[in-house]
Amino acid sequence: MTTEVQWSELQRDPKAVAALADQGDVRVRRRDGAALLLIRADRASRSAAGAVQAARALRSLVEHLPPEAHEAIARSLIDAFPWVDVLPPDDQRQFVADFTRAFQISAELGQWSPLEQTIAEWHTTATVHAAPELAASLSTPLNDDLGPVASPFES
Repeated sequence: MTTEVQWSELQRDPKAVAALADQGDVRVRRRDGAALLLIRADRASRSAAGAVQAARALRSLVEHLPPEAHEAIARSLIDAFPWVDVLPPDDQRQFVADFTRAFQISAELGQWSPLEQTIAEWHTTATVHAAPELAASLSTPLNDDLGPVASPFES
């Protein structure tokens, strides 16, 4: 259960807001910025531990299944990510492997950006596969000299 309070309530009566946090999460609304979420550390820790355990279990499950089962897993991920359907079978299997690995990395770090990046990159790959003319133009060799490339170390 998430209770909402105004920033001014937190300033005026922090003990009452802390008591609300003992009962569940508290969303603190602010006029000048994004809302804040006040959560007890023990609940946050349990949530993080649960995510790590789920990620480890998923990765172990995927690794111990025979390769042909990866197609079934990819099919189940289509429910969450319909664009996986346009990927070739080899890419679908690689998406499953990358997704489960990124899920575990994100859970272990408590930072979900690796999973978000993996999904975004595979979404872009699916976009290319969905547009044959784009895939063709991106897979043809470049024959023109496009000029000098700046060093990535120069500012």
